[in-house]
Amino acid sequence: MSTLSAESAPGAAPRAARDAVPVPRGDGAAELAPRVRLWPALGAVYRAQLSRARVARIPLLFVATFQSIGIMVLLRGVVTPGPGPEAQAVVAGSSVLVVAFVALNLLAQHFGALRASGGLDHYATLPVPPAAVVLGAAAAYASFTVPGVLVTAVTGSLLYSLPVTGLWVLLAVIPLAGAALAGVGAALGLLAPRPELATLCGQLGMSAALLLGVLPPQALPEPLRWARELLPSTYGVEALAATFGPAPAWARVALDLGVCAAVGALGLALATWAYRRAAVR
Repeated sequence: MSTLSAESAPGAAPRAARDAVPVPRGDGAAELAPRVRLWPALGAVYRAQLSRARVARIPLLFVATFQSIGIMVLLRGVVTPGPGPEAQAVVAGSSVLVVAFVALNLLAQHFGALRASGGLDHYATLPVPPAAVVLGAAAAYASFTVPGVLVTAVTGSLLYSLPVTGLWVLLAVIPLAGAALAGVGAALGLLAPRPELATLCGQLGMSAALLLGVLPPQALPEPLRWARELLPSTYGVEALAATFGPAPAWARVALDLGVCAAVGALGLALATWAYRRAAVR
């Protein structure tokens, strides 16, 4: 299946790239077209990727949301409703799992297929920064998680008798957790030598987010607790779970979101490096 995005069509390149012409230099050579700045290039890649992924929007939202709600329904029989740590972990973990399904799993598959089909060669010919390609694709895929996360969080709160007054923190959890997971997903797809391995890595990463994010940390063995601390989505889960208590710990929420932002920056930097490495091969 071709993974070339809509920006490969004629006329879809950024205006600065279309209008640029070679400028004669004093030695008779021609300079290359100037590179587009980060934010205009990011906007162009984001719109193109959003248009491409729009075809699969309904199935994507249905699958990501249905599996998270199904997990909460299954655990409803063994987890007591109310403001306990188990119910908080289940609802928060299931909500962030929607982000993991898209930002980690599908983005790893997308970049793995893009590399295998030669789509990276197209991006390499455009005068856009590598960071714009990675961030634009990650933001486009993460945008589709917003309705699913909101539906999952509200449904879980009602199902487990948790307050919904703190769900506004999802406005920060979704982009920060999405950035952290998208950086890992893009890096996995770009570093995997074959698209099948990229798909496998994405599935394993999402399974880790499911097992370590949805299950309460108190019920995990000590080695799995350490592994949970290394999972980027953990801090988004903890930030959301902290809002479900009778007295939300806002200092803890801010700390977890700060860690999530730092991990997201590192993950996206790793994905940018992986893109540079894959594009020159």
